Amino acid sequence: LVCFLSLHLFIYSVINSPAEKEQSTSPKLTKYWLQRYDLFSRYDEGIQMDEEGWYSVTPEKIAVKQAERCRGKVVIDCFSGVGGNTIQFAKVCSSVIAIDIDPVKVEMAINNAMVYGVDDRVDYVVGDFIHLAPSLKGDVLFLSPPWGGPMYNKVEIYTLDMLQPKDGYKLFQIAQTITPNIIMFLPRNVDLAQLEELAWLSSPPLTLVIEENCVGGRIKGITAYFSCSAV
Repeated sequence: LVCFLSLHLFIYSVINSPAEKEQSTSPKLTKYWLQRYDLFSRYDEGIQMDEEGWYSVTPEKIAVKQAERCRGKVVIDCFSGVGGNTIQFAKVCSSVIAIDIDPVKVEMAINNAMVYGVDDRVDYVVGDFIHLAPSLKGDVLFLSPPWGGPMYNKVEIYTLDMLQPKDGYKLFQIAQTITPNIIMFLPRNVDLAQLEELAWLSSPPLTLVIEENCVGGRIKGITAYFSCSAV
């Protein structure tokens, strides 16, 4: 079942005080709360996140750079979560489709887009990307699926089969039925050889650009840009 969401369906409970937000954050999320302005520069203006959102949202500077590669295009954000990437895509892209299976996350994503003033530039869908794929059309597909929680960095090499809800190879195959222009945001310890394999096993082989993404001098993740030509 797919549900297209309208803003008037929700009544938002916004926590305005940074102190109140700090008190509402569990101890295990403290380090993420301390990085809140890296995640959303307008955090204090009413940004909403659930627990998973704290450790899964793309830092804003990285999301801005990823979006710039998609300027003027139709982008599908397949695992949009609380909307960090969606917001930046909406600023520069001609159209954005944001998909998440969790209606609570989609509600938060709409709220967060309202904070940034881009809520009217996004079509939000509650649904499973894997099931929706046959009906989707777009120029660029953005894949930032769940990495498996904060424990991803406990392994020396992160392999694509560790991605959720499907392994990275399967997700990539599904994505290719929509467009060859695919962006994957992955852990910093991802197996780069597997990304190269995705590119050269494609028919025709795809161009691959791998980018290390840093915030505050620390590598936060790897972005892989796949395309028939430069995205």
